[in-house]
Amino acid sequence: MLGAASIVSSLFDRRGYFAHDCARAWSWLILRTTGVRVRVEGLERITPGTTYVFVSNHQSIYDTPVVFASLPYQLRIIAKASLARFPVLGWHLRRGGHLFVDRRRPDRAGILHRWRALVSEGLSLIIYAEGSRSPDGRVGRFKGGSFLLAIEAGLPIVPLAVIGTRQVMPKGRLRTEPADVTLVIHDPIQPPALDAPTPRDAKALADRVRAIVAAAVDARQAMAV
Repeated sequence: MLGAASIVSSLFDRRGYFAHDCARAWSWLILRTTGVRVRVEGLERITPGTTYVFVSNHQSIYDTPVVFASLPYQLRIIAKASLARFPVLGWHLRRGGHLFVDRRRPDRAGILHRWRALVSEGLSLIIYAEGSRSPDGRVGRFKGGSFLLAIEAGLPIVPLAVIGTRQVMPKGRLRTEPADVTLVIHDPIQPPALDAPTPRDAKALADRVRAIVAAAVDARQAMAV
């Protein structure tokens, strides 16, 4: 029902505001019905009404419901281009304002233009910087492409650490298990003001953000052992 309402709304709401509200409601229902209890820490560190680039680790497909249900922001995902080819789903996501990136042939100028348009609409982005789900719960290397765009756009980056979703549904398992999940919101990081940022600048920023996220994930997972 929520999916149908979201798809119909995209015919009239080009900004995708109502579709995102449906996604948040769906996320809350998914978490509630599968016994996932979410604790959010650090929400006071971010300012309502500010456009952010939220950068998270990626442990499970449950990361997205946790983030959507927990953050009171209009969020748009940067996803791989292959999702855009899915019937109905790809069309719906594109009309809702989500971004698709062809990792083999990224259109940096086009993506940056869309990012700036999102800023003008008061929308924030969520990025899983590892590029895929972690097979063992450890935080992998953060890819630099999105950080280069964040520097060029001048958008503040908020590191997110998601802990516990792997216990709900790890990569490669189809069933879910009830679990306690923690979402840690860290202080925003303003990217350096550079006229011509390089991949090296992006890597330095990616490594800095990854270190913050990995430290939180490692510490919380060690406590749970």
